[in-house]
Amino acid sequence: MTTAATHTPSAPEASDAGRGEFARGWKLVVAAALGIGLGLSPVPFYTIGMLAPELAKAFGWSMGAIMAGIPVMTLTVMIAGPLMGWLADRVGVRRVALTSVVLFGLSFMGFALSTGSLAQYYLTWALMALAGTGTVPITWTRAVNAQFDRRKGLALGLAMVGTGIFGFLVKPYTAWLIADYGWRAAYVAVGILPIVLAFPVAWLWFHDTAPAIPAASSTPSTVGGMSLRQALGDFRFWLLALSFTAISFGVGGPIPNMENILRLAGFERGDIVALVSLIGLAVIAGRVVGGWLLDRFWAPGVAFVMLAAPAWACWQLSAGGLSATEARLAILTIGFAAGIEFDVLAFLTARYFGLRHYGSIYGVLYGFFVLGAGVGPVVFGRLFDASGTYSGVLQLAAVLLFLGAALLPLLGRYRRFD
Repeated sequence: MTTAATHTPSAPEASDAGRGEFARGWKLVVAAALGIGLGLSPVPFYTIGMLAPELAKAFGWSMGAIMAGIPVMTLTVMIAGPLMGWLADRVGVRRVALTSVVLFGLSFMGFALSTGSLAQYYLTWALMALAGTGTVPITWTRAVNAQFDRRKGLALGLAMVGTGIFGFLVKPYTAWLIADYGWRAAYVAVGILPIVLAFPVAWLWFHDTAPAIPAASSTPSTVGGMSLRQALGDFRFWLLALSFTAISFGVGGPIPNMENILRLAGFERGDIVALVSLIGLAVIAGRVVGGWLLDRFWAPGVAFVMLAAPAWACWQLSAGGLSATEARLAILTIGFAAGIEFDVLAFLTARYFGLRHYGSIYGVLYGFFVLGAGVGPVVFGRLFDASGTYSGVLQLAAVLLFLGAALLPLLGRYRRFD
């Protein structure tokens, strides 16, 4: 059942409760940060910009053909995501996450075996997505949401900060690997990171904090919330789905194409590497600052401000002729939005639909999110191949970002599930 009125604790009470939550749950947050940061969501996304030119040189593929691997991954995750969420609700997130971390790392290394066949290339994307769906926030955020209440937003932000750290470090790391050892070695060296870093920490510190839901529907549960069927009949679900499809297109399209966008703007390779590395720093800031704001202010309002801002950045990039300062500011704005979007979706799912079927509901919403994020890069790549410019598609992204963010305040006040 849901209720609207709840006791609002005093500031000292809330502060003490927040500290207690982190005293109990900081290890889980660290494990989730590594699992998400070295998982399917950021790793292919942040490395493709550095590796795509190498694949183009090695096999003669177009940028559009290379970026088409992302929608292959997207389609696979859209199918596997809800199933993985359902499985996490039933058997527990620990089993799902630990298994998926290892399989994802191994499958990412499979790109090193590319022979020049696009069919093989796309099949590798599909297998990697299927193996790695358990590493996306569907699993990790269920445990974090169950552990935290007063500091839910900050905990989710810190859990997802790994994507920003990875995004900041991986581009120069991948560039160094390519320069000294070649692109095949880069795929192997990046793919081994989830296995040697994320898996051991998750094995020790990542545990289920909410009970799995019994398969028998007649068995009562101590976890409150709506069923997937109830959520699908709620207008808030479809507001979130439409909003985050548009937002993920607008944020996800420019990031893997940013190197090429900056190259067309006249920047040298060394400057480009330095500029795109700022995305990771901005993502980190978005995670932490965004999570802090979500705990203290009405989340849909915070999300509108933060996720509408990159509309300006995309419009600025579309004009070309950027100075280094203008490019830096635009990149930081887009990166900050990329930092908060995952947190907002997980936070709003828990606040408006509860935790009882969180995995299933978030899994379907995450499918809409990856739809936009997957289609965005390939649309950017195809339109660049056709026109030689990103101007028009950047303007489209700006419009979608503003419209998608404007839907979020329509969600209304939070629900409370008893």
